Amino acid sequence: MNLFTFSGNRFFSIVTFLCLTLATQNIFARQALDKIIAVVNDDVISQNELNSSVNDFIIQLKLNRNNSEQIRALTKQVLEKLIVTRIQLQMAKQHNIVIDDISLNRMIENIAESNNLSLAQLKDTLAKDGIEFARFREQTREDLITKQLQQRVIASKINISDQEVQRFIDKNLKTDTYNKYQISHILIATPESATPEDISNAKEKAEQLYNDIKNGADFKTLAINHSDGRNALQGGDLGLRSGNELPEAFIEAVAVLARDETAAPIQSASGFHILKLVNSSTNSNVVTQTLARHILLRTSSERSDEEAQRFLGELKQRIEQGADFAKLANEYSQDPGSKIKGGDLGWADPGTYVAEFEDTMDSLIKNEISSPFRSQFGWHILQVLDRRAQDKTQANMEAQARQSIYKRKYEEELLLWLRRIRDESYVEYVDKPGQ
Repeated sequence: MNLFTFSGNRFFSIVTFLCLTLATQNIFARQALDKIIAVVNDDVISQNELNSSVNDFIIQLKLNRNNSEQIRALTKQVLEKLIVTRIQLQMAKQHNIVIDDISLNRMIENIAESNNLSLAQLKDTLAKDGIEFARFREQTREDLITKQLQQRVIASKINISDQEVQRFIDKNLKTDTYNKYQISHILIATPESATPEDISNAKEKAEQLYNDIKNGADFKTLAINHSDGRNALQGGDLGLRSGNELPEAFIEAVAVLARDETAAPIQSASGFHILKLVNSSTNSNVVTQTLARHILLRTSSERSDEEAQRFLGELKQRIEQGADFAKLANEYSQDPGSKIKGGDLGWADPGTYVAEFEDTMDSLIKNEISSPFRSQFGWHILQVLDRRAQDKTQANMEAQARQSIYKRKYEEELLLWLRRIRDESYVEYVDKPGQ
């Protein structure tokens, strides 16, 4: 018998065994290089993943890598963030939430543009900071996915009644919550079903941190090391927000603070909050409205840019010599909405028109007629008829009230939901940092 002759099934079994053996060896080899830090439901977080994320935050926060205590605290915060993000990504997969490459590319281009960078410059900036562009892309994709999941889950939980809107309007017509506040925040969280001992311990910790701040401790460092808030890794910075976007307890606490002053801990359903007023500003609703009229000519195969510009120049001369602007607009303008009104556009708030139109309008004095200029709609001549200061507070109050109530409720619901999904998920620390 030929010792090298095998049946098909036996040959397949041996090959399969060898492949599995090699695969297992590869897995063990990878694990030796990259150990598992935590198990999150049916997924894992590796040491390399944690190290990369910690390094990103060290760069963003400009932390001293030699401060081992601060790095340990940061590592714990980053691991918790990774766990909560991983849980949300798993839920998003169940909801079939996907961000395609076209949407992702558009978002990255917007990020670059908002930072006054080209895409190439953004890549160079990330590289100089030691951040791989591929990692940045996937992090952006994950951020978009989690935000879409949060919107889908949280939005359905928020109801705003007409009575709430009216109460909000009544309150804010009498108070100054339309001011804007930049606040730093530390949260010492309590469990959803907190015992008296849990509450007492959280209160004691919050009071100790508050005393440390009063004695000169750095708020940002304490937030990174101790806060359970979503903005802990940003030093507790909540950004600039209108007072009506904040919980009422927050408004009451910061409204009496001087700049850079910290309020004593306040309690909510989430735990104990320590608030520092970084800055504040008034938020006036008085705007300058402009009354203008124009004549629009569109270009086509029958009318070139040069011809449209030249003809509008002739119309401008005729108007300056006494011709009626309204009659010429009614006769020649190709803007169907305004030509029947003699080119009249009505009173407009800032930001109503495209940039080219608005910039030209803002440069004119009352009754002045512009030279012909081009926008995405065609060629225009424009005359400013009048300007006025208009208090928009009352007109915008209901819309702003709904938006503010929504934002406030959204933040509260989001915090509770994130805590709930974290508590309900299976998380096992294989090698917990700092232990």
